[in-house]
Amino acid sequence: MKSQFSVLTAAILATLVLAPVAPAEAKIPFFGSDSQEMPSLAPMLEQVTPAVVNISVAGSREVKARLPGGLEQFFGRGELRQEQPFRGLGSGVIIDAKKGYVVTNHHVINEADEIEVTLKDGRSFKAKKIGEDPESDIALLQIEADGLTQVELADSDALRVGDFTVAIGNPFGLGQTVTSGIVSALGRSGLGIEGYEDFIQTDAAINSGNSGGALVNLKGELIGINTAILGPNGGNIGIGFAIPANMMKNLVAQFVEFGEVRRGALGVSGRDLNTEIAKSMNVKANKGGFVQEVVPGSAAEKAGLKSGDVITHLNGKRIESFTELQAKVATLGVGKEIKLGILREDKELTLTAKLQAREETVAEAKTLHPMLEGATLKDGDDSVLVEDVANRSPAAMIGLEKGDQIIGVSRVKVANTKQLKELLSKASGTTALQIQRGNRILYILIR
Repeated sequence: MKSQFSVLTAAILATLVLAPVAPAEAKIPFFGSDSQEMPSLAPMLEQVTPAVVNISVAGSREVKARLPGGLEQFFGRGELRQEQPFRGLGSGVIIDAKKGYVVTNHHVINEADEIEVTLKDGRSFKAKKIGEDPESDIALLQIEADGLTQVELADSDALRVGDFTVAIGNPFGLGQTVTSGIVSALGRSGLGIEGYEDFIQTDAAINSGNSGGALVNLKGELIGINTAILGPNGGNIGIGFAIPANMMKNLVAQFVEFGEVRRGALGVSGRDLNTEIAKSMNVKANKGGFVQEVVPGSAAEKAGLKSGDVITHLNGKRIESFTELQAKVATLGVGKEIKLGILREDKELTLTAKLQAREETVAEAKTLHPMLEGATLKDGDDSVLVEDVANRSPAAMIGLEKGDQIIGVSRVKVANTKQLKELLSKASGTTALQIQRGNRILYILIR
């Protein structure tokens, strides 16, 4: 030990002797000194955070419980439904200070009878709903107040993986909180969180109560609305999702004009392009939307789109998958004109389509199967939407619920009520309906 210490001491002394001596008047700069300003997000946040609000809601919703065994002999098998009060917290973003428009998530204010918006300065106001869309999880509120601050919108289509992000919201009711991160991925879909998914993924910490809050860039511009997280027990593990600002902007424009979303329809069905499909179809691309069918008389057919085409761009922006195409088109209104970049037999073409009104087919489910009696079904986008379920009906007794989406029959995909009827007419014995309920996939058996 002594010899090692001597060698180390000699080395240190040699370094001190050989190192150049700084002039007496020289100063070493450090963060916080007069010579160099401490880098900080504070100046930007001071401008933006007044535009992010806390939202508290109250109301009542219907809850279901299985009838006690003693009552089933009188009323038969079924469920007991009753109203139960609830309260909730979330976040919102002021996007128009003059008109008092506040954007949030649909799930934050869903079924709420009372909505209160609290500003950063402590003022609180009652809010009214202007429009809401469960399938995209966006809602627009309005408050009457002076001295509001709005956030400016960025072009979310211009985002790149690696861009810095800042999330602002009200996690766990603590009050306004700021976290930072980067764009981890773009165009995330297939998560089963919403009907239309084209999420920005970020590692900025997002927790319960952040829903409806702002995701901004370093300029303080809104790039997304914080919506969901992926993590155990609702905790943050660095995987959060936000609805892109451009998607939100398109929906808000329809809320303001119509009070609802009037989706435009392209009129195609398809699937995500992958290596296997590209190889079998001899397509020189690995990403995009593969067109399986073009609906006769649709906007797609009128534009010249054909089965076998691969859609690679929408309005000049790259499309990674058919799911992303669906989500983007679904937020555009009836009559919107879009440009589609496609690959057809290795040729790059650009087609122009004018979106048409989406035709909705409503059907009494008893015409499809006796055990579905009591349910009202409607064509959705690549699914059959359960619009209503009558209390104590056969449909209710097998477990079907309002808002469910029927996406398959015995693992065969269903896109509309016509396909559902065809598959059920061919089925024999026990048949499994594949259901999407919120972010869960489940099966309901019918005989």
